[in-house]
Amino acid sequence: MTANKKRKQQARTLRIFRKVHRYTGAFLFIFFFFISVSGLLLGWKKDSKGIILPPSYQGSTAELKDWLPLDSLHQKAVLILKDSVSPTLSSKIDRIDVRKEKGMVKFIFEDHYYGIQLDGATGELLNIGKRHSDLIENIHDGSVLDNYFGTSGWIKLLYTSVTGIALLTFTITGFWLWYGPKRMRKAKQQ
Repeated sequence: MTANKKRKQQARTLRIFRKVHRYTGAFLFIFFFFISVSGLLLGWKKDSKGIILPPSYQGSTAELKDWLPLDSLHQKAVLILKDSVSPTLSSKIDRIDVRKEKGMVKFIFEDHYYGIQLDGATGELLNIGKRHSDLIENIHDGSVLDNYFGTSGWIKLLYTSVTGIALLTFTITGFWLWYGPKRMRKAKQQ
């Protein structure tokens, strides 16, 4: 292949990569906007002074033998949720976060973003907090759409697949848009 023909082929490849890069970026702009903003907020959640994620409070003892049974703590958390937040909120638990070293237990509910922290030994309320970080996380990974439409995770799977493949495409085409002209200039100088 002659040098001129090779350079034309490289230029054609570069134009294709530029077009793929441009159209993919325009098409997925809104997705990348939400992913980047939510990712930034998630990176700051523990340093947000309780705005994004309520701080973890200290209970009275880290000795598990002195703690109330988990079932009793769960019943107290549900009672506090109904009495202090709203009697209409679901008491379905998403997860229970036991913080032995802090002497406390967090009850995180599934159908809303409230969390209740109790002293593991006394069952005393340490904190009722809105967990904005869980909402931000659901936006970040696309599961907020599954929750809204009541689907079983396929929207999240599609969302993460499309955005992951797009990020890979941007990486490859972006590298080529940077490296391709350098390669062409180097070949031209030889």
